[in-house]
Amino acid sequence: MAGRLKIHVDPGKCQGHARCKALASELFELDEFGNAHEAGDGSVPAGLEDKAWLAEANCPEFAIEVTEE
Repeated sequence: MAGRLKIHVDPGKCQGHARCKALASELFELDEFGNAHEAGDGSVPAGLEDKAWLAEANCPEFAIEVTEE
């Protein structure tokens, strides 16, 4: 069985494009400046794995990292 996925947003790289939020609103939250961070502890709920990978692939700053636990 595959491990669970976790996402992490590097706050030093995020420039507030918010593509991740547009593509996977369940997995990301925006701060008052529009910069993204992972929702909760970054665990990706079952069924949202494709959205996690899509968000990582579409981040223009490469600020999102998806890892398998």
